[in-house]
Amino acid sequence: MSPSPSSDTAATRTFSVWAPTPDRVRLHLDGELHDMHETDGWWSVDVPAADGARYGFVLGDDDAVIPDPRSPRQPDGVHEPSAVFDVDRTAWTDDGWTGRRLAGGVLYELHIGTFTPEGTFDAAIGKLDHLVDLGVTFVEVMPVNGFNGTHNWGYDGVLWYTVHEGYGGPAGLQRFVDACHARGLAVALDVVYNHLGPSGNYLEKFGPYLAEGANSWGQTVNVAESGSDVVRRYIVDNALRWFDEFHIDALRLDAVHALADTTAVHILEQLAVETESLSAHVGRPLSLIAESDLNDPTLITPRAGGGYGLTAQWDDDVHHAVHAAVSGERQGYFGDFGSMSCLATTIGHGFFHAGTYSSFRGRIHGRPVDPRVLPASSLVAYTTTHDQVGNRAVGDRPGHYLTTGQQAVKAALILLSPFTPMLFMGEEFDASSPFQFFTSHPEPELGKATAEGRKAEFASHGWDSDDIPDPQDPATFERSKLNWSEVTVGKHAALLEIYRSLLALRAERPEFTDPWLTNVRVDHDEDERWIVVHRKRVGTPGRGTALACNLSDTPVTVPVGGTPVLWSSETTSDRTGSSTTLPGHSFVVLT
Repeated sequence: MSPSPSSDTAATRTFSVWAPTPDRVRLHLDGELHDMHETDGWWSVDVPAADGARYGFVLGDDDAVIPDPRSPRQPDGVHEPSAVFDVDRTAWTDDGWTGRRLAGGVLYELHIGTFTPEGTFDAAIGKLDHLVDLGVTFVEVMPVNGFNGTHNWGYDGVLWYTVHEGYGGPAGLQRFVDACHARGLAVALDVVYNHLGPSGNYLEKFGPYLAEGANSWGQTVNVAESGSDVVRRYIVDNALRWFDEFHIDALRLDAVHALADTTAVHILEQLAVETESLSAHVGRPLSLIAESDLNDPTLITPRAGGGYGLTAQWDDDVHHAVHAAVSGERQGYFGDFGSMSCLATTIGHGFFHAGTYSSFRGRIHGRPVDPRVLPASSLVAYTTTHDQVGNRAVGDRPGHYLTTGQQAVKAALILLSPFTPMLFMGEEFDASSPFQFFTSHPEPELGKATAEGRKAEFASHGWDSDDIPDPQDPATFERSKLNWSEVTVGKHAALLEIYRSLLALRAERPEFTDPWLTNVRVDHDEDERWIVVHRKRVGTPGRGTALACNLSDTPVTVPVGGTPVLWSSETTSDRTGSSTTLPGHSFVVLT
């Protein structure tokens, strides 16, 4: 459907849809059928329609009314007709918003449905001041596009242009973004272009949206086979819509390694080119952040250097290196991680697997990051994410099995790293609530299959399947909501203060936002399990800072001296001119 000014009157609108498969398409608008006319696979008709009018398409000789693939709103669910909707451009109050570059920023990932008890955009607005006070600069929202059911992680979306009604719909998203900008917070939106959810996907009835083959989550999206030009346009137009109509500042692109693109110009490069063009037009930075398990710097290498030109990519190696070293866990993909040398290599070079053997994959994996070409800010690092919590059998957070000291050490290594740091909601105050995998598939057979598949998946990892919560049980969703009353209490308040102090220090001292790995030096001791990350201050020879961490549970003496500017505990440690004694599971920042 083509956009037109929002109005309660029945203004004439052009309804159009790409549908090369059926030989006849009719528009169903508020109970009336209108014949549509075809040109090169596109069907269109001009009809008066008021804002909120229900519409859909009837394909061929079928009587079923199918939602618009580009539906802007689905008030009654993904199986029901679409609704005419235009973003109210007069409702914006962010005319002075000039955007934020990702470099130097701090991301905070959250799930709208569990961030607050109410689980809405409007309720989330009430917690934004907490994020500002914490030191966050980007709010990253897990997927909000249309999915079947009432609650879901968001990766089962089937109508990419919609916003889930339970969160507040598209108008709610607009209010949320506007409120973020009013507080100086940029907004990143998680989008999924590599697959569609299992319920409510009607795209194949219209045309070749899906390709042969499948990835881990479903049938592959067609970005390279016959008819893919329009499918690629469907993806790129969706991305540009979030940037333009909803004033989004960044997109997190889910699992881009599952985009099966064999064309000369990869869909990611095409998206980067058009995003850069829109950025120049709107006059603010627009960022693209990929999730990829390839350890391939091509994604973030500038196009002039033969890359795709994305802004950044998630770096699981940093997470694995920090988590395994602190927690001692070695199962699954943590198998190659955990040593102090691994941690030092990863902090100093960005990837651990960079043309090296991965025992988890059984092959050589990744390629190196050139520290002279790529800034470390183009790698996003984190102590945990929705995946690293939710894909544990019971969704237990690090605070459920680590001490406050261990959590503080993890936070220091990430928040004072040369990478772009990201937090997952609640980690800053050691939230007691788990973040479990939850679904609300209305179809009983789909719900049963999801629950059984979850148990089978974790049984193969050695977890007891009896401990795994049923994703379909509403209690699983309710348990995953943050308990905000914890923020000011005991150990929760203590960890929150550490996080605030670390982010304040990162904002204060330029060496911590310096993205060049050439200005980083890492020392470590494998046996005593300490690590020191030295950060040189550019332009002032001999000046800088050192982050010294003790990952063991006993005191160690670290061969680094200086003036302490931040401790992770109130314990007084012995210091000489050239060494510092650290208590177990603690850190200190020295100048």
